[in-house]
Amino acid sequence: MRKVLLPTIIFIATILLVLRLFYLQVIDDTLKLKSDNNAIKIAYDYPERGYIYDRNGKLLVANQPSYDIMVIPKDVKDLDTTEFCSLLKITKEDFLKKIAKAKVYSPRLPSVFLSQLNKKEYAAFQEIQRKFIGFYIQKRSLRDYQVAFGANVFGFITQVNDKIIQKNKYYNSGDLIGRQGVEESYEDFLRGIKGVKYIQKNKYNRDIGSYKEGRFDTIAVQGSDINLSIDAELQKYGEELMINKRGGIVAIEPKTGEILALVTAPSYDPAILVGRQRSKNYTALYRDSIAKPLYDRGLLAEYTPGSPFKILTGLVALQEGVIDVNTTFFCNHGFSYAPGRFMKCHCHGGALQLHRGIYESCNTFFSSSYMKTIDKYNNPPKGVDVWSNHLKSFGLGQFMGYDLPTGKKGNLPTSKTYKKMYPGWGWSSKTIVSNAIGQGEVLMTPIQLANMIAIVANRGYYYTPHIIKKIKGNVIDKKFRTKHVTTVNKKHFEPMINGLFDVYNFGTAHGLNVEGIDICGKTGTAENFAKINGKRVKLQDHSIFVAFAPKDNPKIAIAVFVENGYWGARWAGPITSLMIEKYIKKKITRTDLEKRMLEGSLQGEYNKYYANPIIDTLIKTKIEGSVKPIVIKPAVKGKVAPEN
Repeated sequence: MRKVLLPTIIFIATILLVLRLFYLQVIDDTLKLKSDNNAIKIAYDYPERGYIYDRNGKLLVANQPSYDIMVIPKDVKDLDTTEFCSLLKITKEDFLKKIAKAKVYSPRLPSVFLSQLNKKEYAAFQEIQRKFIGFYIQKRSLRDYQVAFGANVFGFITQVNDKIIQKNKYYNSGDLIGRQGVEESYEDFLRGIKGVKYIQKNKYNRDIGSYKEGRFDTIAVQGSDINLSIDAELQKYGEELMINKRGGIVAIEPKTGEILALVTAPSYDPAILVGRQRSKNYTALYRDSIAKPLYDRGLLAEYTPGSPFKILTGLVALQEGVIDVNTTFFCNHGFSYAPGRFMKCHCHGGALQLHRGIYESCNTFFSSSYMKTIDKYNNPPKGVDVWSNHLKSFGLGQFMGYDLPTGKKGNLPTSKTYKKMYPGWGWSSKTIVSNAIGQGEVLMTPIQLANMIAIVANRGYYYTPHIIKKIKGNVIDKKFRTKHVTTVNKKHFEPMINGLFDVYNFGTAHGLNVEGIDICGKTGTAENFAKINGKRVKLQDHSIFVAFAPKDNPKIAIAVFVENGYWGARWAGPITSLMIEKYIKKKITRTDLEKRMLEGSLQGEYNKYYANPIIDTLIKTKIEGSVKPIVIKPAVKGKVAPEN
């Protein structure tokens, strides 16, 4: 048997090898095509990228023709560099650098020499292109922005680098790819599929027609159009309200998880990252390390959440059974939680139950509730982990899984956190009581805050926030249609909502109500520290507000964060009320709030801590206008009393 087996294996292997060679050499022409590349020119036909619309079908991003000058270094002959450089308005030094870079990529393959020529520049070059052997025009399409807002939502397109080319064989030198925003997230849908044509050349390097009668040619497939979930008018209005301020706004439709607005401030006109000036403008934005216009604060900024976190403190305490709606704590304008330790409170004091504790934002009530939650297990590490696990069900302390390419997970402490912070020391609920009011080790992003209040609006469930609403010819990811339920029982949300409703009626936001809309909300103030010249310095507090409306059958949940905005009802609160009214009513009746927010500025506050006053660069003064430096205006003082 062994004597027969070896010859049989050899015979079968030989037959298979012969058959494979026959297929490759006679039937399949692809290897021959590759071997003939020195006599074949590959021409690409680039499709239009998919158009981008808002949730109502408003066109946001279209396309415009663009022209790249490509070069094949080995074919460059008898070039009048002076005439060439003069025509394209480049220096001879730039010419030599670009040629050298192209040679490094490949002397035989085309690469981009000069990108994004406009129609006028293209026409001038085309007239005398015959004189510049080795150069040719590659037509592409660039973005044509129909609006001057939403730069952080859209992202931008740029040329691929060598790393991307090596990683993804679809791309070649000079190809464009989406970066940041939905351009990056939905690149595979938006880019389409480029067509390829193989053109045969003779010994004189002249085109003589399609290779193999076009057998290997492919047709370009246009990119898929997409509808975003954002409301264009709401997005625009949010950016207008945030001019001369820094922070973020995130608005979500509670029942679906669709993002209605994603605002970061300061921002910029997306059109400045298109055309020959793109690199210059991007560099200016990138180097602005003070205002950080490329930094999406709605997704990336991790802040202490302040008083809105009391909502979660109360819900977890209710779920753990350590309080109920009738539980009463006495507040003496503060909370003495340990000898020599006193936490101030701005509520009216006296005996408080849950309802009043919410709308007056009582530190004593929620600190006591938090300590009871931790102390329930007579083991602080165990209590903290139970508390932390409840909060994880709200999407805290983890990446949320939304469909944008950037984000931070915030911070949610566990027993391991405090084991590292207090090694060998018996810490207790008193040690970490600041967590109760959102001033401890907890960090949240604005989108996490918005999702939190959306969960409250839904009475205990949420859908992963997402910016996509529809993809032409495709379906959105299943995970955006998957319901997530928190560990807090539905019945505990109603008393919390009733308290949040009275925040507008009797509490810290009583001056921010909108007639005809039942709004539930929570003001917040977060302490703000920074290192300046190596020292930890207390800066002006951040202004925070979360809300949803209407109270029953909610249509919008929103979180607003204004850096250095003093207290919640001064800046974040009015912006929240205006955004809600804009979305629900499609008009503004609180023109007093609108005037104060549109005209108000915090630039003076931002400049206070720098030796030389700084003006944010490349920021819009008007959404409709061109990109200009901001004009600093004095802040308008609010008339609402501060709160915590």
